[in-house]
Amino acid sequence: MKEISTVKLDTDILIIGGGAAGCMAAIEAKKLDQSIKCVVMEKAHIERSGCLAMGLNAINAYLTTGQTPETYVKYVKDEFFGIIREDLVYSIAKGLNESVRQVEELGLPVEKDQNGDYMSRGKSSIRIYGERLKPILAAAVNRANVKVLNRVVATNFIFDGERVRGAYGFGNRDGKFYVVHAKVVIVTTGGATRLYKPIKTGDARNTTWYCPWNVGTGYAMGIRIGAEMTSFENRFIPLRVKGVNAPTGTIAQGSDIRQRNALGEEYLEERYKHLGGRKCLSLYRLLATLQEEKAGRGPCYLDTTCLSVEEEKKLKEVYLNMNPAIVLLWANEGYNPRKRPVEIGGMEPVVIGGHCQAGYWIDGERRTTISGLFAAGDVAGGAPKKYVSGAWVEGKIAAKAAVEEIGKIELLHINGEEVNKEKERIVCCMNGREGISPEELERNLQEIMDEYAGGATAHYELTESKLIIARKKVKELEGKLGLLSAGDKHGLVSCLELIDRFDVAKVLIEHLIYRKETRWPGFQIRTDFPERDDANWLGFVNSVYDPVEDRVIIIKRALKKENEYLYK
Repeated sequence: MKEISTVKLDTDILIIGGGAAGCMAAIEAKKLDQSIKCVVMEKAHIERSGCLAMGLNAINAYLTTGQTPETYVKYVKDEFFGIIREDLVYSIAKGLNESVRQVEELGLPVEKDQNGDYMSRGKSSIRIYGERLKPILAAAVNRANVKVLNRVVATNFIFDGERVRGAYGFGNRDGKFYVVHAKVVIVTTGGATRLYKPIKTGDARNTTWYCPWNVGTGYAMGIRIGAEMTSFENRFIPLRVKGVNAPTGTIAQGSDIRQRNALGEEYLEERYKHLGGRKCLSLYRLLATLQEEKAGRGPCYLDTTCLSVEEEKKLKEVYLNMNPAIVLLWANEGYNPRKRPVEIGGMEPVVIGGHCQAGYWIDGERRTTISGLFAAGDVAGGAPKKYVSGAWVEGKIAAKAAVEEIGKIELLHINGEEVNKEKERIVCCMNGREGISPEELERNLQEIMDEYAGGATAHYELTESKLIIARKKVKELEGKLGLLSAGDKHGLVSCLELIDRFDVAKVLIEHLIYRKETRWPGFQIRTDFPERDDANWLGFVNSVYDPVEDRVIIIKRALKKENEYLYK
């Protein structure tokens, strides 16, 4: 085993993940009590990390004029066909506008009309100039005197069997082993991508909708210590601009842009009026596009030929705030969207608690089922459509509860044997042996998930027989993880990420098998159970991993009374 040095730190609050929720949790914690010690552990650099690294051009969760927390809850509940944690969504809705104003005060430019009011982009969305959103949040974290461990990859929680006592990490630049003991931990690591075979291959394989470095580590760490998870089967599959994965909402939301197939038909109105036509839910836009392609009427497009010269210019400016690649591609090809429509298609499935609701099962203060551990943002379950502003709200809620809790908790250190065990697990891939590269096993995992667990080449469709094959093949492939070999620090991180993705994939497969209905068509299509079944499935599919038996135990949870507008 290669010897690596150890860095030991003590803190009151450890925040794992320096994205939207993590930064806001750190800012809020120090705002509530400047005397507390707070550490952020971030695998990249908080100035340009996670799904906000390139920026953002809209806040998609905001109460515009006429909207209330109650109307927002109804909107989210309707979008997810009755299954959400209404208590969580309501608490988010109450804090959305305040959080947006707070970040504007930190320096975020928000687009306003001639009266100084925020410019809306649909019923619950406002426009921003958010290319520098992450640097703005990072600067606020630094001003708050929060210690930031940039480029330190979290590997596992420090867990004594009853309570989380901190976390271990590996420095992907300095090669050091980090042991951070904390009274309370808030996990904000985001969702999980790269579980499925990417649509783009070769050097472009990481051109995904969701940040390719968000691989589900926060989920996996919780799964391994027995935290209860929820709704992994509620996958998110984005409908994007083909080739560069730019958001279609930037073009279509709040505009008169139509979706057309290869025959020029406005298919939402002409063939899918029963799903709501042009006003249908976002997942139906994906479903309709998939059906058109399967029927031989693809590819499909957003018809941008109605744009004026000025509108086309504005569209490009807006894209520069969050996806400059599409503008560069258009410029390189001499392409004008007002002269040729924009091709669209679905991307790889993602497990995410911000757009959909996969994540930790939490209470109203964002406590998980494991003592000492909170979750916020994309890693927290039960509250879909929270987006960036909802992640800010959850970060603040978790921070407030964490600050209140630390005064009652003694800082304890785990024994040296456990520390050495984790250190050995981390560096075992760099012992000089010849083995399997993480890239090879990654491709194998992604191919299994794509073919048997509803990937893009399977039109995202699921059957129990195929899912059982996926379970068996992933289990067999998992046996090869012990043969992983890394030549350097970054290769080691790839090995650790792959192990995490296996843990997430196993839970995802079990959730997909268990829900025997089609609840979210487009995102979760069970062709062997094609209808929605409220009589038997109006509730949550949760799970806990049993490490002794090496199996995922499914827990079926019904909707409770607090989900019926009994808000505090």
